[in-house]
Amino acid sequence: MASETRTIAIAGAGSIGCYIGGCLALAGRKVVFLGRGRVVEAMRESGLRVSDLDGRDRRLAAHATAATDDPAIALPDADVILVTVKSGATGEMARLAADHGRPDAVVVSLQNGVNNADRLRAALPGRRVLTGMVMFNVVQSPDSELPFHVHRASQGEVMIDTGVDGLVDLLDVDGLALDARADMKEVQWGKLLRNLNNALVALSDLPLARQLADRNWRAILAAEIDEALAVMRAAGITPARITGLPPALLPKVLRLPDWLFGLLARRMLAIDPQARSSMWDDLKRGRPTEIDELQGAVIRLAKHAGTPTPVNERVMALVRQAEAEKRGPPGLRPEAVSGGPRSA
Repeated sequence: MASETRTIAIAGAGSIGCYIGGCLALAGRKVVFLGRGRVVEAMRESGLRVSDLDGRDRRLAAHATAATDDPAIALPDADVILVTVKSGATGEMARLAADHGRPDAVVVSLQNGVNNADRLRAALPGRRVLTGMVMFNVVQSPDSELPFHVHRASQGEVMIDTGVDGLVDLLDVDGLALDARADMKEVQWGKLLRNLNNALVALSDLPLARQLADRNWRAILAAEIDEALAVMRAAGITPARITGLPPALLPKVLRLPDWLFGLLARRMLAIDPQARSSMWDDLKRGRPTEIDELQGAVIRLAKHAGTPTPVNERVMALVRQAEAEKRGPPGLRPEAVSGGPRSA
C-alpha cells in the first residue's frame, strides 16, 4: 500500500475526522474529506488549521484541501475509507460506502462504542472492514472562526486491527501515532470504560481537566466503571489495558483524594485546559449524543448478565433529558447526578 499513490477518504469531516485527515494531508497523503454544512464550507473557503498539545500548529491552504459533501466525489477513488461519523450515522455511511466505494477499498471504523465496525461489516459483506479506536480528544473552533481549526487536546494514539499490509505505514504520520493490535475488541471495551466520562463532562458543563480534578465527579465515574467491570466479568469480556492504569485499578485511583490523584494520574490529566467531550459538543449544538453506544452498551449487556447498573442508568436518563430539552449542557452539580448529598 504505497503511501504516494493511495487515496484516503475521511468519511465524516468533524473534529476527529478533520484532525486525522489534516495530519495525513500535511504529510503528503492524498486525502478527500466527506462532510456537511459549515465545516466543508469553511475548509473550501480558508483551508484547515491543525494543532496539538505537543506544540504543532500547521495549516492546509484552501487550494490544498479537498472537501466535499458529495459521496459520489469522495468515495469512488478511495483505497482507504476512514469512518469517523458519530455512531448514529454508521448505517447511512455504510450505505454510501456500498453505493459509491470500491469493493476492494479498506474500510476502518474510527468511532466510539463497541458495535460500529460490526455494523459496517454487516452492511458491507465481502469488504475488508477493520476496527479502529482513537485514544485522544479533539476540540474544534467556534463556528465563526476561520480557518476551521481542530486541536488535539490530549495525548494518545490511533489503534487499528492488524491484517492489511502497509496500512500502518500509510497512516502513521507526524502528529498521528498508529498502533496495530490483534485485540481490538478488548481495546474497544477498555476505551468504553474511559468514555463513560463523556456524559459527566456534558452534564457538568465543565472542561475535562476541571471535572476530573473534582473528587466528587470522579467518584461518579468510578461507580460507573465499577458497574461496567462487573458486567464485563459476567459476560466473559476482559477490557484491554490501553494507556496507563489497568482497568481494574481505575475506580480505586479515581476515588483517591485530589492531591494523590494528581500525583498518580499525571497522564490522565495531561489535557488542554479547554478540552471537553464530544457529548458536551452534541448537547451544545442540540444534536443526538452517543449515550446509547456508551452507557447504553453497558446497560444492554447488564440485562443479559443480570447485573445491576443504577449509576449508568441514571446518567443515561439525565443525558436523554438534556437532549430532549435542547438547552445545551445543563451544568449539574455532582450530587444531582449521584442522587445524594456527596459522591466521594
